[in-house]
Amino acid sequence: MKKFAMVLAALLTGLSTHALAHGDAQAMHGGIVQVASDIQYELVAQQDGAALYVVDHGKPADVGAMSGKLTVLNGTQKSEATLKPAGGNKLEAVQVRIAAGSKVVARIDGANGKATTVRFVIK
Repeated sequence: MKKFAMVLAALLTGLSTHALAHGDAQAMHGGIVQVASDIQYELVAQQDGAALYVVDHGKPADVGAMSGKLTVLNGTQKSEATLKPAGGNKLEAVQVRIAAGSKVVARIDGANGKATTVRFVIK
């Protein structure tokens, strides 16, 4: 029985380490990172809009066939902009203002027709 408990503890430790490694999302462009459906999304505020970088399991995703909408709430003001491919793994939205305290919702329509929603809070 003691041997079984040791084997079970070793297996559970291995599983928890794997789960931690899988969820390790790091900002590569100085933005805010969220993970949805095992895809990493990094929102980066720009002068006249925002960029959304998409990473699939550590590799830049091809966003050429993706589109979507970015909704920004600044207090009581709401603005929306279309997300369009901007080369590589970058989607861009123009004419939206992201500031401290903003709440941002990105709806990304994938090449497979599946929509994903990602929420960000700007600190």
